Amino acid sequence: MPLFRRYVAIGDSSTAGLDDPDGKGGYRGGADRLAARVDEACPGLLYANLAVSGKLSREIREEQLEAAVAMRPDLATVFAGSNDILQRRFDAAVVHDEVARMQGALRAVGATVLTFTLPDLRGVMPLGRLLARRVAAMNEALRDASRATGAILVDFAALGLGSDRRLWSDDRFHVNSEGHARIAAALAHAIGLPGTDDAWSRPLPSDGRPGWFSRCCADLGWFRRHLLGRSAAVPRAPKRPRLAPVGG
Repeated sequence: MPLFRRYVAIGDSSTAGLDDPDGKGGYRGGADRLAARVDEACPGLLYANLAVSGKLSREIREEQLEAAVAMRPDLATVFAGSNDILQRRFDAAVVHDEVARMQGALRAVGATVLTFTLPDLRGVMPLGRLLARRVAAMNEALRDASRATGAILVDFAALGLGSDRRLWSDDRFHVNSEGHARIAAALAHAIGLPGTDDAWSRPLPSDGRPGWFSRCCADLGWFRRHLLGRSAAVPRAPKRPRLAPVGG
């Protein structure tokens, strides 16, 4: 496997780690978890996370890419597009172009670039059916961009696993701690970190899944709490704006 020295993550709330509490009042997330795994294999890794919740793909490029490239990472994660699909007007071609520009710029400085698709949300949230076409178009844009730039793409959309509600937080827009752990494990496996395997892709045990009535009640509760938007405050600044040791 390659020897990684500098890892930079850019993106939105998924990369910032929302809904994966770190026990200290903040959030951990898949990128932080991946950094910890890389640091185990490549001790001394420097890590920066420039992600900010709520950002569109264009905003991620405009606000995060220049700083990320200046750090000259040899490993980078780029995830964008999930906020684009929630806008009144959605253009998958815009997501493709923005992601391709970000991936291309990071590849140009020698980085191994990772990204992933968004799972089918129809089994996750009540509005999933309305978003299905947009999610599919976004995922195809991510696949095309990754093929063009040579980025490594983990295709969660091709697996049923990501649509399991037990991997998602109460708001259904963000994965929970188990979901973030699965993302980190998948990305670690994709770059061939020692000790990794495909266990991340295995379905959760079937025991304990809620029945139809319980799911309906949960959906009604979701409409009351989250249809009009997230009420809790979320971080609006990068949590790790500079390269630093993973444990620092």
